[in-house]
Amino acid sequence: MKKYLIYCGMLTMIALSGCQAGGETDNEALSPNNPNAINVADHNDLYNKEKDNDTDYGYVRYQKSPVANDTEKAQNIATLDREEAADSISKLSSAIPNVNDVATLVTDEDVLIAYKTDTKDRNATADQVKRTAMSIMPRYYHVYVSDNPQHIQDIERFSEANTKAESVEESIHLTIKEMLKSPQGRKMNDGENANGEGKNELNEHVTDEKMK
Repeated sequence: MKKYLIYCGMLTMIALSGCQAGGETDNEALSPNNPNAINVADHNDLYNKEKDNDTDYGYVRYQKSPVANDTEKAQNIATLDREEAADSISKLSSAIPNVNDVATLVTDEDVLIAYKTDTKDRNATADQVKRTAMSIMPRYYHVYVSDNPQHIQDIERFSEANTKAESVEESIHLTIKEMLKSPQGRKMNDGENANGEGKNELNEHVTDEKMK
C-alpha cells in the first residue's frame, strides 16, 4: 500500500512539473486569449462565417448568455445595409423579362422602385418587381413600384438627402402618392394590400382605396 501511495505521489509531481515546464498555469489555460480555452460564452452561438453561400445552407443558432445582463451579443447584431439591399433589388429586378432599367430607394420603412419597361402586362410586371423586393426586405417594409420613367429621377434625388430632415420624409411621401398611380400588382395576401400594408397599419400617404 505504501509503495502504491509513493508511486501516485511521484506521478503527481511529474504532472505538476510538466505543467510548469510548459509555462501554463490553470488560469492561463482558461484565458480567453488561449485558443484552446473553453469559454462558456463561446457556446452561445453557432455561426460559420466561412461557409460557401452558393452551396451551403444558412444556419445560425443562438443561446441566451448564462451571464446576467450580458448585452454584448445584442449590441453586435448587424443592422440592415440599405445600400446593399437597394443594390440587390435593382440587380434582381433588372433580370425580370421586359424590365430594362431599375432604380431603388430603401428608407427605414419603405422601398421605392422605379423602372423602365416595354411589357404588355404592366400589372404582372409590377407584381414581379414588387415581390422580388419583398423577398429580400424584412417583412415590415412596404414596397411601392412605378413603371413611369420620370420616377427614376424623382427617387434618385433622395440618394444624398439627409434622412433626418422632415422635409425629405414629406417629399418621399408625395413621391409615393405619385407612384401609386402606376400598377402595384396583386395584393400580398388577405390581410395585406399590394404594398404589404395591413388594414390597421396604413401610412399617412396611403388611402383606404388601396385595400380594395
